[in-house]
Amino acid sequence: MKRLFTGLQPSGQLHIGNYFGAIKPNVDLFVDNEGLMMVADYHALTSLKDSAALAKNSIENTKDYLAAGLNLEHAILFKQSDVSEHTELAWILDCLVPISLLELGHAYKDKVAKGVEANAGLFTYPMLMAADILLYDTDIVPVGEDQRQHVEYAREAAKKFNNAYGETFKEPQEKIDKAVAVVPGTDGQKMSKSYKNTIPLFGSRDEIAKAVMSIVTDSTGDKPANVYAIHKLFKSEAELAPVYEQNKGSYKALKEALIEDIDAFISPMRTRREAISDEDVKAILKDGGAKAKALASAKMADVRKKVGVAL
Repeated sequence: MKRLFTGLQPSGQLHIGNYFGAIKPNVDLFVDNEGLMMVADYHALTSLKDSAALAKNSIENTKDYLAAGLNLEHAILFKQSDVSEHTELAWILDCLVPISLLELGHAYKDKVAKGVEANAGLFTYPMLMAADILLYDTDIVPVGEDQRQHVEYAREAAKKFNNAYGETFKEPQEKIDKAVAVVPGTDGQKMSKSYKNTIPLFGSRDEIAKAVMSIVTDSTGDKPANVYAIHKLFKSEAELAPVYEQNKGSYKALKEALIEDIDAFISPMRTRREAISDEDVKAILKDGGAKAKALASAKMADVRKKVGVAL
């Protein structure tokens, strides 16, 4: 098996766009592959300054992945902050890469372009992510197209270290799933919390209904494009064809059909999630943290010796 490495940033309530864009593809990869799934709580500090929210999100988003079926026989699920080697290696990599390279970081450049003061953590974020990946001799990093640069940074950091101190790190490869859906929101734009156009992944039936009924529709055709685009995520076009033909022009009936299909799809996962306690999550993360720590500390023992800090 190839070793995978991926992460989830604890960012609050997830929506169906998160599910189809990240959760499901990642969970599916751990069926036939093994590796690590990291709760990236230190990465979240670049933008989230609410300690209670970060702690809560780390628990709740872990429940989301477990409810979605993450295979713990193949995935080590752990919290970034429980493995201090991540930040230690990030500092060593910071001392190898030039500032000019980090200035090319997309997130950093976007903040600067918008006139927002970017903190130092956001500037050096790529090297912490490189450390996350390189610590575990990762072969494959599943990412979206917009995250490709982070894997490129990891390869560059590996080369810098290997050239300076000898062969130590694997150069990981990105896995970009071209088939991953871009899920439209209730307003037709990409579903995003920042646009307030989401349908909650583990919301109650009433919450789902409220979101679906708010989907923007046009009055120029028989088939509401935004409703149909979301509906295709839950049923095939062949299954939907008679529904949309029978209810041609009846947007309310089509939205009600979408509510039924979303709720039927989410209900089993919602039931599984309700059975997972906070203590269950803490125990799983503690166990995963110990396993990840064992791998990371072995790698860092070699790194410390090579850079000259191990006496």
